[in-house]
Amino acid sequence: MDSEIESLIADVSISAHLATAVGDRPHVAPVWYDYHDGHLRVLTGGRKLENVRRNPRVAVSIERADGPAVEWSVTLLGTADVVEDPERVREVSRRINAKYRGTDEAGDTSGGAMVDVTIGSASAQRY
Repeated sequence: MDSEIESLIADVSISAHLATAVGDRPHVAPVWYDYHDGHLRVLTGGRKLENVRRNPRVAVSIERADGPAVEWSVTLLGTADVVEDPERVREVSRRINAKYRGTDEAGDTSGGAMVDVTIGSASAQRY
C-alpha cells in the first residue's frame, strides 16, 4: 500500500466504516480499528462477523473531517480472515484501547473475534 495512505490511517483515532455483504444486501457499520503491518483489524461480533464468515470480501472507508470540512478520505478493499486466537485478539484489543481510550489494557473480548483485513487496493483523496 502507498506510504501516504499508511501515514493517514496508521495512528489516527477516528472510526472507520466496515462494509460487508451477503447476497445483494450490503451492511455498513462504524468500527474502531487497528492498522499494523499492512493489515487493518477490527474486533467485532454479530452481523458483521457473520457476514465476513460467509463472504470475506470487505470495504473500509475512513475519513478525517472537522465539521462539514473533510480533510481527506481513504477507501480500502480487501479480504477478511476471522481470527479467534485469544492472545492475538487481546493484542489487537490492547492496541485499539490505547488508540481510542488512552489505556493499554485489553477490553472484554468474549463473544467476538478479530477480523483481519488483508488490503488488496487502497485509494486516498485530499480535499
